[in-house]
Amino acid sequence: MDDLAIARVVHVVAVLMWIGGVAFVTTVAMPAIRRQYGAPARLSAFHDLESGFSWQAKIWVLLAGASGFWMTWRADMWSRFKEAQYWWMWAMLLIWTIFSVMLFVLEPLFLHRRMATSPSPEKDFRRMEIVHRVLLAASIVATIGAVGGVHGLW
Repeated sequence: MDDLAIARVVHVVAVLMWIGGVAFVTTVAMPAIRRQYGAPARLSAFHDLESGFSWQAKIWVLLAGASGFWMTWRADMWSRFKEAQYWWMWAMLLIWTIFSVMLFVLEPLFLHRRMATSPSPEKDFRRMEIVHRVLLAASIVATIGAVGGVHGLW
């Protein structure tokens, strides 16, 4: 079996499930919560929904990172980080790092407590919506860059 091909399959599926989940939460779940709940209840409703997806997101992010690292190491692609045409490698790494910090550091150590005791739930929910939109947009740019990059577009 070709370990690079397997790693690429794992990587693509992990990114698909991870960023697809982010897209669903950002474009469907958060607007629905905004429409269906008053300001004080939105953070709680989001937390209830997010808790069902959080463990999945963590698995997909770990798989995306592990497979990306494996492909980079196994194919000795480290030099790509020095070449401008491979800007998308940095974009993928940056997006992965941001989500890893959010999922494994900020959420468990700070954000969950903040959601439960927020002094201004409307502001915090709005801030979460903005952060989700920015991260989704950046994720889409990184994905377009990566797919275009591996197919010679850049």
